[in-house]
Amino acid sequence: MADSRNPHATHTVSAFDQEIGQLRGLVAQMGGLAEQAVGQAMLALQRGDLALAEQVSAADRTIDALEAEVERTAVRIIALRAPMADDLREVVAALKIAGVVERIGDYAKNIARRVPSVESEHRIEPVSTLPAMARMAQEMVHDALDAFGARDPAAALEVRRRDTALDDFYDSIFRTLVTYMVENPRTISQVAQLLFVAKNLERVGDHATNVAEMVYFAAAGTRMPERGADEEN
Repeated sequence: MADSRNPHATHTVSAFDQEIGQLRGLVAQMGGLAEQAVGQAMLALQRGDLALAEQVSAADRTIDALEAEVERTAVRIIALRAPMADDLREVVAALKIAGVVERIGDYAKNIARRVPSVESEHRIEPVSTLPAMARMAQEMVHDALDAFGARDPAAALEVRRRDTALDDFYDSIFRTLVTYMVENPRTISQVAQLLFVAKNLERVGDHATNVAEMVYFAAAGTRMPERGADEEN
């Protein structure tokens, strides 16, 4: 706690709080863009919208630039402020989360790049099964980043619990797509692309879970309980 008799100490604490706020803001901005990219990539896939798919790919450069800014800000805070305990965990968590969010942006870009391979005059039915999975993954990303902003370990645990449901959704979609492929051999090429899309969405959920685990550690100071252990309490 800053000494009220020491204006310099008060100023230092205020400046540190501002820098932490800036770091949180950058991570939140990255997360919002990554979440939006997943949604737009899926919309491009549903519509066969090549222009929108290209926009998703182009927007990934903004996410990459923000990650670099997070890295610079975190390194500057560590070098100049020498944070300890809770503060240090938060700075390190922000640094790691930025890397994970950047990967989520990459998965959105990967989905967008498959739009030309799926686009056709006759849309194949399995495309309609993917948006619900994408929404689940997006919500996990959104809630994991909200948990970081609020330093809420309970919310982080809830995100991790939902990863099992997303994995089950992926397994169901995988079986549906493989069955459709077998029954409609002429669609093999397009359905194979959709299998890659489903896998990318499953990985988005995995990465949202990784963010949640980092949030939990930063907020609670301990690692997240093993899967199942938190549900027994």
